[in-house]
Amino acid sequence: MTDADAVLGDETHDDESWDDESWDDEDHPTAGRAGDVLAYLASQLVEDPDGVRIETSPSRSGVKLSLRVAPGDMGKVIGRRGRIAQSIRGVVRAAGASDGLDVLVDIVD
Repeated sequence: MTDADAVLGDETHDDESWDDESWDDEDHPTAGRAGDVLAYLASQLVEDPDGVRIETSPSRSGVKLSLRVAPGDMGKVIGRRGRIAQSIRGVVRAAGASDGLDVLVDIVD
């Protein structure tokens, strides 16, 4: 099991833009390389890598990755003026684009 496998949680579909009838296992979005990159970056930045959780859900244009970290690590993931968070989003978006996915990263309190 890789670090990415350990932190990628169950994939959910709670986005309001999707309903249960449009959710199909064949169309179930996966995070692919973008999820692995997010898991790696987050686990390297925080003091408690075991507290990193990522949930995957569909969005209108692709996949939404919700990142959760331990409360004490939130500042390390966001950074001053949100610069680290913006950098994470850019790198993960680029990783998703290489797989043909439009990826949105949401950092959840």
